[in-house]
Amino acid sequence: MNTEQKPTVEQVFEMMRKTMGAIPSAIEKAVTVDEGLLWEHLRSRGYAMPTEGALDDETRTLIYLASALAASSQACIQAMANKVKMQDIAPAKVLETVRIVRFALATKVIGDAEPVFAAMAPEKR
Repeated sequence: MNTEQKPTVEQVFEMMRKTMGAIPSAIEKAVTVDEGLLWEHLRSRGYAMPTEGALDDETRTLIYLASALAASSQACIQAMANKVKMQDIAPAKVLETVRIVRFALATKVIGDAEPVFAAMAPEKR
């Protein structure tokens, strides 16, 4: 039997304020509709980013930021922008992360266009 007591919503919100500077508005709104969404979100966070994980917090934030940018997730981009500020991550690291995402997306477009390039290529004789 699990005797560990889960934190209250307010305790989770306070942790978010300390680590991200603010509570993501989507999380705040979700809790008013279904508190279970918060607990599932925390469970998923623990699975993705365990306390004793292989990556440090700064690296995790930069990876999360990169993923949010690539997925065009405005809420997550804002949350990670806040976290970057709270963690005082060097601007050069953040800019390099943005540039890597930009390059990856540009490379994706080239890769996605392969059938177009093939259709335009002169036929081999």
